[in-house]
Amino acid sequence: MSRAFTREEDSENAIAGVGERPISQHRNLVTERGLAMIEENLADLRDILAKAERKADRERIAVVSRDLRYWTARRESAELSVPEPNSDLMRFGMGATLEGDDGRKVHWKIVGEDEADPAKGTISHVSPMAVALFGKKVGDVAVVNGKEWEIVKLSDS
Repeated sequence: MSRAFTREEDSENAIAGVGERPISQHRNLVTERGLAMIEENLADLRDILAKAERKADRERIAVVSRDLRYWTARRESAELSVPEPNSDLMRFGMGATLEGDDGRKVHWKIVGEDEADPAKGTISHVSPMAVALFGKKVGDVAVVNGKEWEIVKLSDS
C-alpha cells in the first residue's frame, strides 16, 4: 500500500514508537486537586505541543499528542467527588491513619488513579487497601493481604 494512504496519526505513533496510553476501565473519580492536576497537565502539554510544532519535531509531536489524547479523555470522564465534612465513615477523598499488628502507623488518603502516589501517602480508590477501607469507621479493622490494620483516625484530608 502506498504511504499516501496511511493516516498521519499512525505515522506519528510509528515515528516515536509509542502506542496509546491505556485508560482505566474504572470510574474516573477525582478530588479537587486531581481535577486541577488534569487541567495543569493539559495546559502544559498544549504549550509543549506548540513548541514542538514550531520546531517541526515530529517525534516530540507524536508523544505529546498521545499524552494530550490521554489527558483529554481523563478530563472528559472525570467525576469530582468531595467527601462529606466530618464523615465518620471512610469515603473517597478522605484520609485514614491505620495501625498494624506490629504497632506501626501509616496514613493513606484515597484519591483518583492518576493522582495516586503511595510514596506521598495517596492511594488509588481501586487499590486493595482503599477497597478494604471504604465504609469503615474508627475502630474497624481492614484486612489486606492477610495483614490487619485498625483504623485509629479518619480525616477530611
